[in-house]
Formats: sequence, C-alpha cells, structure tokens
Amino acid sequence: MNREPDSDALAAASRAGGVNPLQSIFNVLAAAGTVWIFFLMLLVVADVMGRNFLDKPITGVAEFAARSVSAIVFLQLAAAIGAGKMTRSDFLQRILLRWTPRGVAVMECLFALLGAVLFLALAWISWPELRSAWNGNEYFGVQGVYMIPTWPFRGLVVVGSVVAALAYLIGIPRLMGHHARMTEVTT
Repeated sequence: MNREPDSDALAAASRAGGVNPLQSIFNVLAAAGTVWIFFLMLLVVADVMGRNFLDKPITGVAEFAARSVSAIVFLQLAAAIGAGKMTRSDFLQRILLRWTPRGVAVMECLFALLGAVLFLALAWISWPELRSAWNGNEYFGVQGVYMIPTWPFRGLVVVGSVVAALAYLIGIPRLMGHHARMTEVTT
C-alpha cells in the first residue's frame, strides 16, 4: 500500500537523522551575527538621533553598515544550512517524490554537494582579496576622519564560506539516511 508522502517531508530531510556535531559552532557564529545586528541597529538609531536632534551625525555609520551586511550573512549561513532552513523551491522534488524517492535523495545530495563546491569556490576566490587587504593595510573610510580595516570583513566571507561548505558536506549523510527511511515508509 502506497501512502502519500508527508507534505513537510522534504523540509524535514535535512533536520532529521541525528544532530549535526558542529551545529553548536554554527549556532555560535549565527549568534555573533545576531548580536552584530543588534549593535548595528543601536548605532544606526544613535546616528539618526544625533543627525536629527543634535545636528551631529556619527561619521561612517552608512559605510560600516554596508560592509556589515555581508559579514552578518556569512556568519549566519552555516546555521541555516545545518538546520535545514535555507530558502529553496522544492516543487520539482515534491513531484518526483511520488515516483522516485531515491531519485529525490540523490538530487538532494547532489544539491548539497553543489552547495559545498560553490561555497568552497567562493572562499578560494575571496582568499587573495583577504590576503591583499591584510598585507596592504587596506582600509575604507576617509583618511584622517575615520578608517576601518577591510580584512575582518573579507575574513568573515572566507571563514563563513568554508563553514557553510562544511555544513553542506556534513548534512549529506543525514539526507541520505532520512530519504532511506522515507522510502521505507512510502512503499
């Protein structure tokens, strides 16, 4: 007797089958990103209040906020991947799940592998920029007014990319195990 697959089976695929051993590290990075967001909000509010009420804006807030966005995203990526909460469209998988659950498992694993490859490529591409920023004392801002080094922001892109790739790779066995259990239930 064939049962209709659970409507949330695909979303649960990357969350099922045990706890990711590095999820706590991923969550610490995401928490650091969340704290960064909080302090960035305070800084922006202080800038707006200083600008509007005291006619004394905080210099460099816009530039710092712009650089912070990508750093925060890369801090939070691995936690989203590890928890199975990356945004995606699964309409094709839901259709294929009726005919070939194993095919969906293979496709999920290939997507995870592709995600890992893409993030490792991003880290590889970003590494020379990080090295150049470190060695060349690269800063952004206005010389003599405010200057912030660019290497921490570039470093977070590299580290976040490597950790995101690791999150995808660690998730592959869990995806395979979940789909194997799902195949047993649907047949």
